[in-house]
Amino acid sequence: MLSSFNNRLFVKFRLKIQNRLQFNGLVSLLNPIRISGKEVLPLVEGGKGISISNGESSGAWAAAGGVGTFSAVNADAHDADGNLIPVVYHGKTRRERHDELIAYSIKGGITQARLAHERSNGQGRIHMNVLWEMGAVEPILHGVLSQTKGLVHGVTCGAGMPFKLAEICVSYGVHYYPIVSSARAFHILWKRAYSRFSDSLGGVVYEDPWLAGGHNGLSNSEDPLVPEDPMPRVIALRKAMRECGLNDTPIFMAGGVWWLSEWANWIDNPELGPIAFQFGTRPLLTQESPISTSWKKKLVTLKKGDIRLNRFSPTGFYSSGVRNAFLQNLENRSLRQVAYSVDPVGEHTQSFPVGARGRVVYLAPHDKESADIWVKQGFDTPMRTPDSTLVFVTEAESNQILTDQINCMGCLSACKFSNWAQNESWSTGKKADPRSFCIQKTLQEISHSEDVENQLMFAGHQAYRFGQDSFYANGFVPTVKQLVDQLQTGY
Repeated sequence: MLSSFNNRLFVKFRLKIQNRLQFNGLVSLLNPIRISGKEVLPLVEGGKGISISNGESSGAWAAAGGVGTFSAVNADAHDADGNLIPVVYHGKTRRERHDELIAYSIKGGITQARLAHERSNGQGRIHMNVLWEMGAVEPILHGVLSQTKGLVHGVTCGAGMPFKLAEICVSYGVHYYPIVSSARAFHILWKRAYSRFSDSLGGVVYEDPWLAGGHNGLSNSEDPLVPEDPMPRVIALRKAMRECGLNDTPIFMAGGVWWLSEWANWIDNPELGPIAFQFGTRPLLTQESPISTSWKKKLVTLKKGDIRLNRFSPTGFYSSGVRNAFLQNLENRSLRQVAYSVDPVGEHTQSFPVGARGRVVYLAPHDKESADIWVKQGFDTPMRTPDSTLVFVTEAESNQILTDQINCMGCLSACKFSNWAQNESWSTGKKADPRSFCIQKTLQEISHSEDVENQLMFAGHQAYRFGQDSFYANGFVPTVKQLVDQLQTGY
């Protein structure tokens, strides 16, 4: 049942449809807007890596009249017969494996761009999504865009401050779409870089840092437990854009969008200007979505509160994911944590042996009691963190963590889990952090297997609504076209 607030929005929504039907004779409440040089529905598929938004799903979204977005974050490549090329690293060093990763990524991005173009039937627009903090983002962008002229119309990019995005995109004649979570972030990007490439700025993606899936742009001044209303934040973004002369440049509202009837006051709102709506979570449950059957079944079982903001990602960013066994294990691991000192200082008076050599560190008395309990429970292997703490894990878990750190292939520009970094020393200069995880490994596993409990499952905070929405009743899984048509009705 709709709340009284949503009832009021529903009335506004119905009036908008009636007025538009009378004025334009359209079935949809949405008027097309110009995105990447073409009039399309203001409905955008959010890019999801690794291999979750692919050419099949994004091409279908574009064919339905919207903007399809495939992920070029370690995208799948196919051989001449259309078979998946397994990602296997042969290099003995991180640097060698990093070069292999770049080659795989470029080949995968080209593969998915071509597939999306074929599936789109020349309709809609095709965008490519990358993360600025992914490893070797610049050579990967150059490698894909140089081989996909006319197939990719825009590039969306977030997870960092993509200052060079505009320059790269302009050199290949495509539009660019930075992802921001505040007007301040956009202003910095504009002042430092984008003002020189304003004609190719296709739009700005506002990604709600409390509601979006995947990595989130929460600043240190924002409370992850206190969500803010997106409307004032997007109005502030539009104000900043108008000050730059970007009155008609669309803003993509991303994160928390489920029914458009709930966003009736955003549509045709002169204070907001042109608005498109980006959907990252809902396209997961479509026939064209490449995620596993287990993943699709899991989505309809989620309850409110099952998706959590956390800060375990090796990027250092907050991220939103399903609280399954994988995430619970990370939470429990960090709870089994105590501060230590290499010398007896202050309250750190209790000696405690660490490692195969039994090197002594010093704990506070109450922490020593906790450590002894954890050891008796089987978590008998303490591992040092960069913050002068010990986390207690089993010996098997410790061995797996060390193996994953050794096998690092540099999928991020800087990784706190393995201490890889793209710099002269190829290191962050900090101790590898056992409280985090290899994000490349787990995202490859969940996207290419049926394991949804022991792998990281990103999701937006509205994902619990799959099980409540009558559209998905009786196990119905729509095609992308059916979903896009349904979204235009407001539900």
